[in-house]
Amino acid sequence: MFEKQNIQETVNELKSDAVKGLTDGEAFRRLQQNGRNEMKAARKKTKIQLFLEQLKDPLIYILLIAAVVSVFLGELSDAVIIGTVVVVNALVGMLQEGKARKALEALKKLTSPQTIVIREGIRQEIPAAELVTGDLVDLEAGAQVPADIRLTRSSNLQVEESALTGESVPVEKDALFLADCRHEIPLAERVNMVYMSTVVTHGHGEGIVTATGMATEIGRIASMITDAEEEMTPLQKRLGDMGKLLSILSLGVCAALFLLAVFQHRNIPEMLLVAISLAVAAVPEGLPAVVTICLALSVTRMVKVHTIIRRLPSVETLGAVSVVCSDKTGTLTQNRLTVEKCWWYDVLEDAAGSNGRGESRCVQEMLRGMLLCNDASLQGEQRIGDPTELALLDFGEKMGMHRERLEKQYPRYDEKPFDSDRKMMTTYHRIPKNGGHKGSIAYTKGAPDVIVQHCTHILQDGRSVPMTAGQRKRISEVVELMNSLALRTLAAAQSGNTPGCGEEGMTFLGIVGMRDPARPEAEEAVEIFRRAGVSTVMITGDHVDTAYAIARQLGIAGHRSQCITGEELNHLDDASFARRNRNIRVYARVTPAQKVRIVKGLQQNGEIVAMTGDGVNDAPSLKAADIGVAMGTGVDVAKQAADMILTDDNFATIEKAIEEGRGVYENIRKSVIFLLSSNLGELMTMFVAVALGLASPLKSSHILWINLITDSLPALALGVDKNDGKSLMRCPPRKAAESLFARGGMACTLLYGALITGIGLAAFLVLPCGILAGRGELSWNLSDWVEGLRELLSREKILARSQTYAFTVLGMCQLYHAVGMRDMQKSVFAMRPWDNPLMVLACVIGFALQFAVTEVPFLIGAFGTSHLSGQEWLLLNVLAAFPLLAHELVVMLRK
Repeated sequence: MFEKQNIQETVNELKSDAVKGLTDGEAFRRLQQNGRNEMKAARKKTKIQLFLEQLKDPLIYILLIAAVVSVFLGELSDAVIIGTVVVVNALVGMLQEGKARKALEALKKLTSPQTIVIREGIRQEIPAAELVTGDLVDLEAGAQVPADIRLTRSSNLQVEESALTGESVPVEKDALFLADCRHEIPLAERVNMVYMSTVVTHGHGEGIVTATGMATEIGRIASMITDAEEEMTPLQKRLGDMGKLLSILSLGVCAALFLLAVFQHRNIPEMLLVAISLAVAAVPEGLPAVVTICLALSVTRMVKVHTIIRRLPSVETLGAVSVVCSDKTGTLTQNRLTVEKCWWYDVLEDAAGSNGRGESRCVQEMLRGMLLCNDASLQGEQRIGDPTELALLDFGEKMGMHRERLEKQYPRYDEKPFDSDRKMMTTYHRIPKNGGHKGSIAYTKGAPDVIVQHCTHILQDGRSVPMTAGQRKRISEVVELMNSLALRTLAAAQSGNTPGCGEEGMTFLGIVGMRDPARPEAEEAVEIFRRAGVSTVMITGDHVDTAYAIARQLGIAGHRSQCITGEELNHLDDASFARRNRNIRVYARVTPAQKVRIVKGLQQNGEIVAMTGDGVNDAPSLKAADIGVAMGTGVDVAKQAADMILTDDNFATIEKAIEEGRGVYENIRKSVIFLLSSNLGELMTMFVAVALGLASPLKSSHILWINLITDSLPALALGVDKNDGKSLMRCPPRKAAESLFARGGMACTLLYGALITGIGLAAFLVLPCGILAGRGELSWNLSDWVEGLRELLSREKILARSQTYAFTVLGMCQLYHAVGMRDMQKSVFAMRPWDNPLMVLACVIGFALQFAVTEVPFLIGAFGTSHLSGQEWLLLNVLAAFPLLAHELVVMLRK
């Protein structure tokens, strides 16, 4: 608003004075009325609130019930394990909470602690937090802007706004500029305004404070961060849905089992314990631990590839990313201007090939002018000055010319600094001659269209010759060509005139075109994303031509129609934007609010969005995205709002993170299918036997024991299994709404659940069926056969041995099943066991424990099992290995 008002209108509206500022009394009154110039802190939650919030999960509810039931059954070890899992998960979640509060704390650090203000005509230094609207503030080079300010005076004022707008070079400010009242003007083009958290890099200015605290542009960003709700990750949603389903299924089946027992006049207390044990068994209590450990180990691996994960579930979300929205400056580009093309007297060539012409006097003179008319400096690794001037120094170093040496040969004795009216900078130097000085020379650099207007000559073959109309036209064509390539252009000229008169009748030396070059690794990463079905979208505050040139170079966009500006975006309603955003690859000149709109628009189209950025202006969109990715060299507020941080600022690192995320999801999915199919097999084994009126195949202690050896180490081994990363990155990303049981997962769960049910029943009935067959009483009449089985299983010794068979087989077959689940596309014989040593260990421990239950006297008494012979062990092992046989058949059929 204030950018559209002249200085007097602004002063009148804010009831201030452009010379004397406010009175101390008025400033105090406004401070009391409007509050301090600070970011409002988000309401802090207590540790108890943070802990309890982590328990709002259906799977956690079931686990808590399971812990209570375990205590009721006397299984205290189970209760302790389940309780530990719940507490660890809650504590890990607590550490990831409060991103909004941390982001606001980082925002506070960006504000200047002290500032120079003019009150009652007296300059005084006060805390920036005490500024009020209407205050007259003095701005010097190096100072951080303490509030949003409408400039009233500016002298060569330049402000670094990249963290707020994405503009890669300092912006020249002009207090006399007046925006067009008919149009909305982007933040980056409001050159009569300066904004809180930006930094003055050059010159001097004064201005009236127009907004403080949360009313500033950065305050609006803070509000966006505060207001943004934490979205559940896809995995959290899927596990939540599964928890609800499991709770309904397990309670339903167990209730049905109990009612059957009542109807069949069974031992009610005993069947109640069995039904409750089955309810515990139906819930994969090891799953939360597997997920947490799997994600934590993945986070450790990602640190080695320069990635810090701030929220554990974010690793899994990475695997579902379908769109990577990237900031341009510093992310896709190096944030370091480089001279790419240079032109002098009808010679245009790439800067990379210029060293061959280094002896040309035209080149030397142009470079000498660019380096002497320059205030930047290179001091080892330290680079001080404007990025444009630093680029010229780099070019000079490459050509073997150094500013420090030139300064000694041509000492500067006067200068005319750059300003917005002239759009030029001129420096005056002594010319050396035999140890003394034979005269003086002036060098000027600035915008080519301005420089050429002040030139009457052009340097040709080392001589200054009159400039023709054709040469002026050629200069204009060169500038247009460089602009079409999105290069920033700068021209140089020279004059032998005296100070104050050195900017007329000059000799034109040449033009350079500069670009913030793309990161060399970014192009390959974009191509890998494309093959993996992941779209790359550039979102930047920079000019559309500059953005498109980089996007085209990296393969992000192939046509100008794939670009849109923030102003064009403002004219699109949500429906029109939803239709267009599928094809847009470059968003230029956008505001922080528009970045959030872009992210949410993509999410509404079903995309899982990763957003990269490093500035304050990126923080809201980092927060809104499914995955916020901050650069390690970015500002604190961006890091605190993000889910992950790239410590090497390498865009290509995101590709490794997505690959890791896909691998993590596949491992979690394998663990879920393994656990549920195994538990389903136990559940249905019990249900079918009871439904047929037979004795229970398992005791409650058997059920809990099987869960102990199969829901822990084998499931964890699947969770940390190695995957073929290249194969994963050749597949499209999964859909946001995709179930854990998609892509054949449900069929696999049901197939192996049914198979384990059949194996368990076969093991339970093999002994009584053998007895019936030996007697010749094995009838093909189902009712007679079942009656015979009931009679035999009513005998204590036969029932104990049959339960031992079922118990042993169900425990072992789930271990075999875990081995096959490592890769559902590959034969077991093609898998390398030592790629997953934890699986080998899990199987060894599992088989040893299962063996001990039938062979150690103390455990035989505790579990009511029977000693097994070698022949029985062989038979049961063959039965237990059927999941591996089924795995091999499925692999063969798929091939």
